[in-house]
Amino acid sequence: VQLQASGGGLVQAGESLRLSCAASGFALDDYGIGWFRQAPGKEREGVSYINVGRKFYADSVKGRFTISRDNAKNMVYLQMNSLKPEDTAVYYCARAYGRLLSSLWRAPPNYAYWGQGTLVTVSS
Repeated sequence: VQLQASGGGLVQAGESLRLSCAASGFALDDYGIGWFRQAPGKEREGVSYINVGRKFYADSVKGRFTISRDNAKNMVYLQMNSLKPEDTAVYYCARAYGRLLSSLWRAPPNYAYWGQGTLVTVSS
């Protein structure tokens, strides 16, 4: 199992980025994929999650971020619009142990595999 996140960069507030997570070694239909972020000095926090029939978002990104996936390519995406300086962090994609309920997706211990992270910096 491998996950590789990419697409980070330096943008100004209000701009957009699309993060990509390339997954291999498993089928996306069988597992949930979460996006997390970690800012300096802060705990890792769940940003969004997707599995069959479910998409969840942190309150801080609802209406601005959209998660999607392409099963044929084994890719998961995070479209981030209207970026804010407080969105600055290293973003990680992770594969859950299975399919998670809404009460469980935010917890990092529920994820078995993690990508290496991609840095998003939003300047004001």
